[in-house]
Amino acid sequence: MIMEGKKGVVLGIANKKSIAYGIANACREQGAEMAITFLNERFEQKLAPIAEELGCGNRLYPCDVSKPEEIVALRESLERDMGQIDFIVHSIAFAPKEGLSGRFVDISKEAFNVAMDISVYSLIEVVRELKPILSDSSSVLTLTYYGGEKFIPNYNLMGVAKAALEMTVKYLAEDLGKDGIRVNAISAGPIKTLAAAGIGDFSFMLKWNAAHAPLKENVTIRQVGNSGMYLLSDLSSGVTGEIHYVDGGYNIMGMPAVKFDENGKPHIAWNGESK
Repeated sequence: MIMEGKKGVVLGIANKKSIAYGIANACREQGAEMAITFLNERFEQKLAPIAEELGCGNRLYPCDVSKPEEIVALRESLERDMGQIDFIVHSIAFAPKEGLSGRFVDISKEAFNVAMDISVYSLIEVVRELKPILSDSSSVLTLTYYGGEKFIPNYNLMGVAKAALEMTVKYLAEDLGKDGIRVNAISAGPIKTLAAAGIGDFSFMLKWNAAHAPLKENVTIRQVGNSGMYLLSDLSSGVTGEIHYVDGGYNIMGMPAVKFDENGKPHIAWNGESK
């Protein structure tokens, strides 16, 4: 029961396939008490049974991060119902459809601003608003992806947003360290989530990652959830400002193992064996 006695809030669960759900469930299994948030009434109905499962049916709060008043209301609700909290999970990102397709040079300023506001600035705003109720040994966790470090086809604007998010993690970590608040991010490999559905050719991305990652398979929500639980627990009390990869080792690869047939077409190879 690594998280026994810990209390926190998880923002961004869409359904049971969400990475945020995996993290919340891992924390619950280890004894944590939590609250979760929903975007609007449609999501409230979907998340009600999940909240019951996680033991927080009476702590399901609205929070659209594009509305500052809802972040303030979230802090007031958490303080009223839970008092001090020990962790925040920020699993929120959005880019307009035009930002995930077409030529990058054609992305509008409006789409850029929306993506940066929801995917990046919301972390700063949430942490700043909830800081008064954070304990002096608390942990903040957000979610990023390798597309914020290297070019990934069809990730486009979200890649730029994730790059900004990762630097936000580092600057927040330095700024809040003196207050006993740790800030980290998990860079998960591709997983079939609601958010991933908006990325073109995502099924190919899954195959490519599994073929080229050292572990030769894609990661699961449970694997990412367990890593998230570690970063939220006291087991990682000396860790802050880190981008923690949970991607089967894909991020370490520089050149994939590939063979060519007699027609010059590439074939992915595992351990020298053409497949």
